[in-house]
Amino acid sequence: MSAEPTLKGVLLAFAAFAAFSWSDASVKLIEGALSAFEMAFLGAVFGLVGLPFLMKREDRLSDMLRTTSRPLWLLRALAAAVGTITSVTAFTYLSMAEAFALIFLLPSFVTIMSVVFLKEQVGIHRWSAVIIGFIGVLVVLRPGFRELSIGHLAAVFAGLSGAISIVVYRAIGHREKGISLYGAGVLGSLLVCGVLMLPGFAWPSALQWLMLAGYGLFAALATILLMHATAHAPAAVVGPTQYSQMLWAVLFGYLVFGDAVDLPMLLGILLIIGSGLLTLARERVRNVPLPASVVSDPPATALAATDDTAAT
Repeated sequence: MSAEPTLKGVLLAFAAFAAFSWSDASVKLIEGALSAFEMAFLGAVFGLVGLPFLMKREDRLSDMLRTTSRPLWLLRALAAAVGTITSVTAFTYLSMAEAFALIFLLPSFVTIMSVVFLKEQVGIHRWSAVIIGFIGVLVVLRPGFRELSIGHLAAVFAGLSGAISIVVYRAIGHREKGISLYGAGVLGSLLVCGVLMLPGFAWPSALQWLMLAGYGLFAALATILLMHATAHAPAAVVGPTQYSQMLWAVLFGYLVFGDAVDLPMLLGILLIIGSGLLTLARERVRNVPLPASVVSDPPATALAATDDTAAT
C-alpha cells in the first residue's frame, strides 16, 4: 500500500478519535444532571444521523435485524448497551484521563476472552501485555490508599463490554453483514437504555440538549471517519491511534474540567497504554476494513481494527 493513502488513513483515524473524545467531553459536561440511561439513549438517537453514511449500497434497514447467530447478535446488543451506559457513568464520575485509562483495559480483556471462548493459543508476549495492563490499573486505582467510586467500576465494565463486542465480531464477523452487527449495537442501546430511563426521566434543558447532540453527533462523525480511515490504511496502523484520546483527555481535563494527573496516575496510564500497544503490535492483522458495527459502542474501538485470532 502506497504512503499517500496510508497517511490519509492515519490522519482520518486521528480525526476520528478526536471526535470520539469531543463526544465523551460533551456527555461529561452534563455533570450527571440526567441519568446515565437517559444520556445513553438520547445520545444514541442523535447518533442515528450517521446511519445512512455507514450503509453499503446493497444494505437494507431490515438487515440490521438479520443474523447468522441470534444468540451472539443478542449478546452483542446487550454488550453495546452495557458499554454505553457504563462509559457514560465513567466519564460522569471520573476525570477523562482516569476513565480512558481503565477503559483501555479492553485489549487485555480481549486476550483473556479469546483464550477462554475462541480457544486461541496466546504466547508470552500477549500474556505479558495483560499482566502489565493490570499492574497499571493497580497503580491508577491505588486500592487502600484512595476512595474508589462507581465510576471506576463502570470504566472497567465499559472496557469489558467493548471486549465482548470484539470477541463476538471475531466469532461471526467473517460471515455476518457489518450492518447487522452495527444494528445489534444501536438497537440494543436504544431498547435497553430506553426502558431503563423511563422511571427517572427528566426533560433536558436547552444546554443539555446541546450537549446530548454533541455526544451523539460527534460519535456518529467519529464512526464514519474511522470507517474511511480503515479503507485507506492497514488496520495495524490505524489501531494505535486510539491512544491519542489520552492526549485529548488530559487537554480537556486541564482546560475545561480542572482535572490534574498526578505522578502515580501518569505511571499507571503509561503502563496501560503500553500494554495495549504491545497487544496491538503482536496481533497479525488481515488488512480488512474495520466494519462500522464494531464501533457503534464507544468502548469497542481500541482493538476493533485488529481482527486476528493468531497466537504470538
